[in-house]
Amino acid sequence: MTGELIIPDDAPTDLIRASGGVIIRFVAGGRVEVACVFREARGDWTFPKGKLDEGETFEQAALREVVEETGLRCEIVRFIGTTNYVHRKGKPKIVTYYLMTPVDGEFVPNDEVDELRWVPLEHVRERLTWDRDQELFDLLVTLPELRANAS
Repeated sequence: MTGELIIPDDAPTDLIRASGGVIIRFVAGGRVEVACVFREARGDWTFPKGKLDEGETFEQAALREVVEETGLRCEIVRFIGTTNYVHRKGKPKIVTYYLMTPVDGEFVPNDEVDELRWVPLEHVRERLTWDRDQELFDLLVTLPELRANAS
């Protein structure tokens, strides 16, 4: 893993800090599937993510949020990148994302996520609702961890 993301001292005081995971698994023939989650309340397909708790690192938050939203306990493979946008309540938001693989667990619909679907790598981009998630996905597919195993 890489070092922890550092937010500059001059960042907006109302900056929302969040973190999440892009969970992958390898299936027959070395093909890659990605976990995409559907949130009925927002009507979107995205990756699991959520706000940092007090004193939590971005990595810790990503692992916790993935468990809370998907039921999957995962391991971090590497840092992927960040998305930055204005939250629906008008505050700036940064979300860090980590590439993850599942260790154990099982999805059960919950208060935040209504459905989890394992999507073949070649269909993930078209499934995602938000441009920022599609741009993050474009970073993901360049990672050697995927190219080495996806054929």
